[in-house]
Amino acid sequence: MTPPPAAAPSSGSSPSSAASGSASDGGDRYARGLAALSLVTGTDHPAVLDPIAEIAPDLARFTIEFGYGDVWSQPGLTPRQRQIGTIAALAALGNAAPQLRFHIAGALNVGCTRREIVETFIHTTVYAGFPAALNALSAAREVFTARADAGTDPDAEPASAAVPAAEATPAADRYARGIALLQEVDGPAGPHVVDSLADIAPDLGRFVVEYAFGDVYARTGLDLHTRELASIAMCTALGTAGPQLRVHLRAFLNVGGTREEIVTLLTQLAGYAGFPAALNGVAAAREIFAEQDTAS
Repeated sequence: MTPPPAAAPSSGSSPSSAASGSASDGGDRYARGLAALSLVTGTDHPAVLDPIAEIAPDLARFTIEFGYGDVWSQPGLTPRQRQIGTIAALAALGNAAPQLRFHIAGALNVGCTRREIVETFIHTTVYAGFPAALNALSAAREVFTARADAGTDPDAEPASAAVPAAEATPAADRYARGIALLQEVDGPAGPHVVDSLADIAPDLGRFVVEYAFGDVYARTGLDLHTRELASIAMCTALGTAGPQLRVHLRAFLNVGGTREEIVTLLTQLAGYAGFPAALNGVAAAREIFAEQDTAS
């Protein structure tokens, strides 16, 4: 779904010419996909797939028809939500820097702010670690700088885009603020996780409360709904956090998210983390939906 890094085309081929041999029912899908891709790239005639069309024209066509015509064009998420979920997943995966840069630019093109992008990567420290977050922030700096140099963001926010240190909380308040947020977001399951660590790793339990929630979740750059959407995207993409994914599926619903948003996000992640990761995410969502149906 994510266009590979662009290079100068040598033969003038284009995804549209590559699509000329597609199935007869693919015309609408291709046109719809091209319109969606244009929204992400901010151009009327995106040429980012031209180099791929030269060597793998069917892959270029699949990217547009399936990635954007079928998946990206589905209802259920706004373009902003799609791009936040995508950059969160790519940051967590840590192995697709060109595509991450493409989607950071795409996030700006669909209305995300620099602040929201930076906050998403700060949030990444909790789920994918500091190296993944730092690499993602380096990619964001490159995109912000390139757009500023090109003059494409005349009203751009400051390059730092992050909340200044004024958001720091006194040490004595971090735990209290963190536990309150943990309960608001996760309900009874959150404190239970912390309590379960008391006999083996009490400091880790405290860090979950003080750092993950007292420091990161309490920041004002993203609302809780968006933070939980990013958390689901990261846990799904990683593929190693099944229990935590279930916690955050519940949390997303707790803070006002919908089942449709969850399923749409998990479907989109098939293109970025693969179908197995998406299917595992849907299986987890099925469990949480059934659990809530039984309790209601």
